[in-house]
Amino acid sequence: MKKILFLVITVFFTTLTFSQNSEEAKTLLDEVSVKMGAYKNMYIGFSQTLSNEDAGINEGDEPPIRGEINLQGEKYKLNYLGNHFLYDGKRLHIINNDEKEVSITEGDLGEDDGFVYPSKLLSFYKEGYNFVMGKLQNTKGRSIQYVTLNPIDSTSEIVQVELGIDAKTKHIYKLIQTGANGSKTTFTITTFKKNQDLSPNFFTFNKEKFLGQNYTID
Repeated sequence: MKKILFLVITVFFTTLTFSQNSEEAKTLLDEVSVKMGAYKNMYIGFSQTLSNEDAGINEGDEPPIRGEINLQGEKYKLNYLGNHFLYDGKRLHIINNDEKEVSITEGDLGEDDGFVYPSKLLSFYKEGYNFVMGKLQNTKGRSIQYVTLNPIDSTSEIVQVELGIDAKTKHIYKLIQTGANGSKTTFTITTFKKNQDLSPNFFTFNKEKFLGQNYTID
């Protein structure tokens, strides 16, 4: 009887601790979403690294990939791997400068693979994830609180997301995605600007401009 009582008490407090930890994590994520979502727009410069221990690829083996993105609500303009991605809230324009081609599709990038896409950066956690508080890390004098998010869908291509949040500013600092194949992709924010003066047509696709430069538009 004593063993059974001890087991019940242990399970109860473990469950209670997990629940409190989960609520604490959700509260922090909500604070970040509200704080960053209140900005008129954001500019983010970032670096990306890839590692996969099983494949013998270690972080730092290759130089980081640099990119930048402007965000305004769900609209974004992303410069990544030499290509430009322009989402005006209705259509996604993928501009391939090497091939001089523009592909246009209705809606944003698909979400079935579990990846975190730009327009969902501040809201992706609200559906389809369980989350708990992770480690608190000192990074170059900044306190970075990590939140670990695990997809509820067992078939997701992403098995875990770790979101590093600056405890002082409540800004996202780092996002680490671990794939089902063991690969780990790390995005680190290197530059952050808010409430920039953007032209009214900043997120508008200029079809005539690209036709004038002999781009093929699909």
